[in-house]
Amino acid sequence: MSSPVPLSKKFTLNDLRAARQTGAKVPMLTCYDYTTARLMQEAGVPMLLVGDSAANVVLGYDTTLPVTLDFMIEITRAVRRGAPHALLVADMPFGSYHGSVARAVRNVFRMVQLSECDCVKVEAAPTQLRAIRKLADAGVAVMAHLGLRPQAVGVMGGYKFQGRTAADAAGIVNLAVRMEKAGAACVLLEAVPAEVSKAVVEAVGVPVIGCGAGPECHGFVVVTHDTVNLTDRPPKFAPRIGDLRGPMVNCFAEYARLVREGRYPEAAHQYEMPAEERAAFARESSKRG
Repeated sequence: MSSPVPLSKKFTLNDLRAARQTGAKVPMLTCYDYTTARLMQEAGVPMLLVGDSAANVVLGYDTTLPVTLDFMIEITRAVRRGAPHALLVADMPFGSYHGSVARAVRNVFRMVQLSECDCVKVEAAPTQLRAIRKLADAGVAVMAHLGLRPQAVGVMGGYKFQGRTAADAAGIVNLAVRMEKAGAACVLLEAVPAEVSKAVVEAVGVPVIGCGAGPECHGFVVVTHDTVNLTDRPPKFAPRIGDLRGPMVNCFAEYARLVREGRYPEAAHQYEMPAEERAAFARESSKRG
């Protein structure tokens, strides 16, 4: 295993665009808190996604739908403080960019201003094209999320991979082109066959991030908890890069054992009053007694 190379300078959209030109592959992980963000920057992960998957892996919901804009802003701010050099992408949660272009623009502006993210991600449908155009005109970088869209799980009938038919695959490619023309800075493809992602890469000029979308993409993102054995049913495209479940369970069990056996706290864990103050306190205590 190679030694980590921490991020020493800001990774930007221009760096991501350059990777598309050079063929370099860019790693990206989900992150939801300050401490993990610090470790990821130390590990040299250049792109972080504060995903609405926090609804599942942090809050324990079955879908991503319950998380609010305020919640997403707060955890994105935490990740920004932990990883100032990473290219930070914030998920716009369900309902925050729907209904009207004005509402979408207003909520995205709020996210960008309060969280200091570099880019926002929206689960893209044709109805978002006007909002993306407005946001791009205002200088906001938007990542258009295509393929499997977890916020639309009710319509899609479950978490199933997309682009299964020639017509569906062509629709994804066509929508990616339209998103680029509207001003999307990059595209994320989730759970689509490799043929589809290859066609999207060839059809658009912006970077394409894959999430279970084959090897042709310019960067790749997975839910961190899926890759380190902290979830029960990780998707097939999530690589097992380690096991944090076992060590964490063992650490928690060790703490519980120390407490039960009376081995915690010991003298080394306690604060001590100066001797003269302890004596004075004892005298005062004896008077009260």
